[in-house]
Amino acid sequence: MTEEDIVKENADIAKAYKRLLKISYLTLTAEDKKLIRHAFEVAVDAHKDQRRKSGEAYIFHPIAVASIVASEIGLDATCIAAALLHDVVEDNPNYTIDDMERLFGETVARIVDGLTKISSLSKETDVSTQAENFRKMLLTLNDDVRVIIIKIADRLHNMQTMDSMRRDKQEKIASETLYIYAPLAHRIGLYNIKTELEDLGLKYTEPDVYDDILNKIQESKEEQDAYIKAFSKIIVDSLESEGLNYEIKGRPKSIYSIRRKIVKQGVDFDEVYDKFAVRIIYKSDFANEKFLAWKIYSIVTDHFTPNPIRLRDWISSPKSTGYEALHITVMGPKGRWVEVQIRSERMNEIAEKGYAAHYKYKEGNAEDALDTWIDKLQEALENNETNAVDFVEQFKLNLYSKEIYVFSPKGDLKSLPKGATPLDFAFSIHTEIGMKTRGAKVNGKLVPLNHELQSGDQVEILTSENIKPNRNWLDYATTARARGKIKSALREEKKDVAEDGKEILRRKLKQLKIPLDEKSVNEMVNHFKLKTSLDLFYRVGIGTIDNTKLKDYASSRSNMFMSYIKNKIRKPNVAPDIDKDEITAKYDQLVFGKDEQKLDYKLSECCNPIPGDQVFGFLTINEGIKIHKKTCPNALSLQSNYAYRIMQAKWIDSSQEEFATQIKLSGIDNLGLVNNITQVISANMHVNMKSISFETDGGVFNGKINVVVNNITMLKKLMENLKKINGIDKVTRV
Repeated sequence: MTEEDIVKENADIAKAYKRLLKISYLTLTAEDKKLIRHAFEVAVDAHKDQRRKSGEAYIFHPIAVASIVASEIGLDATCIAAALLHDVVEDNPNYTIDDMERLFGETVARIVDGLTKISSLSKETDVSTQAENFRKMLLTLNDDVRVIIIKIADRLHNMQTMDSMRRDKQEKIASETLYIYAPLAHRIGLYNIKTELEDLGLKYTEPDVYDDILNKIQESKEEQDAYIKAFSKIIVDSLESEGLNYEIKGRPKSIYSIRRKIVKQGVDFDEVYDKFAVRIIYKSDFANEKFLAWKIYSIVTDHFTPNPIRLRDWISSPKSTGYEALHITVMGPKGRWVEVQIRSERMNEIAEKGYAAHYKYKEGNAEDALDTWIDKLQEALENNETNAVDFVEQFKLNLYSKEIYVFSPKGDLKSLPKGATPLDFAFSIHTEIGMKTRGAKVNGKLVPLNHELQSGDQVEILTSENIKPNRNWLDYATTARARGKIKSALREEKKDVAEDGKEILRRKLKQLKIPLDEKSVNEMVNHFKLKTSLDLFYRVGIGTIDNTKLKDYASSRSNMFMSYIKNKIRKPNVAPDIDKDEITAKYDQLVFGKDEQKLDYKLSECCNPIPGDQVFGFLTINEGIKIHKKTCPNALSLQSNYAYRIMQAKWIDSSQEEFATQIKLSGIDNLGLVNNITQVISANMHVNMKSISFETDGGVFNGKINVVVNNITMLKKLMENLKKINGIDKVTRV
């Protein structure tokens, strides 16, 4: 660079810094400016030798991120300083977190530390690094929610300046943005940033589609403006005569949302339902806000016919992101649907700036809403045992989901994601209530636990001390919190079974004159081709490994020489995971969807999944279902672009599979017989009764019971116990 270039660049840096101070959403005190100036100087020094891919000085990036934080999100001086410093510790070994604390105080240091943690990528290879990083990122919420907000601003600027990157890099960053950062921005209430992230994400993942829609929007821009003018003209007089202070703006639909509608509804650009959208923003004091919103609603609907099923009232019950507005869809001129959003200036600012605007309008209980959301996140994060990809999938469901509002029996309002069930509601009240859920009443009527709740339902949970979560509950629950708690309860139950199994095994081995020690456990894990000692104990506990199999093991053990040779050929003497504290599965079968259907499939060549991998099915046009690993390099683009073709799939372990069967009973009818039968069934662990029917005729009793068991051993044990009941003559399996 020439002397002249350096002088010009320095002038540009100074200009960018001055602009940053000007555009701050909150008024900055002299103290604030001093802090920001100091942060700027440290950042300039730390990045002085760095350049971005485009060739410009690196310092422009932190300034740009700080500008987004200052103007678009509207955070305070502390955050502006942290944004300026966000890459310093990571990029320059001369600066540490301790230096940050010494120079800028604890809060700035904590935020910078959180941002540095996020950037130090996970080196794990067995799960999607991206999912692992996402989880890491959410864990920094413990430190400070501002970490995530600045990270979103950082990602937005990276997306805005990706042109000079390699194509594959662009795709990776863009799909990660669509996968993680856009949903997060949405959840924190940064709607403008969410929209921009989605549009930029589409620009790099599907450039042709993006350009095509962008051109069409630009072509139809004049027509849209003219249409919105015609629409406004009709209501202006009525609004004026009511003495309202307002402005009407056209609201262009985002490219990404138009793309989503085209795909989802299978329509062309011209047929997208509400491409025309109008926003009416009115001035009002806090006390009259609601009244004026409904007044404007009534004026609009006097002139245009509303679509009754498209009314969204987020003024009476705001979204949990704090969003408030009234949305109506009306039939506008020329028979076109128009979406009209009615918001006060305060609501509009909250919609655009998210939580930051709440700090300005102190009446709103913004911080409460933010805290509630962070609490919900914490719950999802507490259950760290799921693998990262599952965790992210679950988490995303809860990030993007639409909300419903339901009432408790006392009339308290609770918000849940759309599609939630009574079981989700139970867990959202308290884990203990969830764990003990026996049934539920919705609007006074008993409903199954997988009943989908609707907004306005009143839900009452019936509990019982004797209830324990079972595997079916995972099909009934949709929220991350409920599923996480159920999974850990099931794991605990499996461990209890494994404990019992260990004792049973000790007794059985004693009869075979074999001690239960590390050596024999290790041999058995290898002999039965299992992974962990817990697997072994669990399978003994549920009866999959029975006396016959143990005798086989004993005889193979006595023929030590042969088994020594075999083991040498086949596998190492020690099972690699033997001490792992989990029950793994002997995977051997692929099933699809909630109903666990068995369908034809092919394994994809791009990632060669093997039994036991976390996988999903992808419906191809010519080759049927192809199975991909969740960590497959193509997974993200498939999930981002063809979500409607993705099928849930998993390997299941035949020893942990459940089978439905029917038992027939007959005998002499006597008092209390039915009671005795149900007691025996519930006393047999791991047997789940689905239905039961009895009839008696002339003192003779016939019954049918449908049960679900893991394997034949359990069924035999149950039938033997039923035979022992006084009065039962015959027990047969249908």
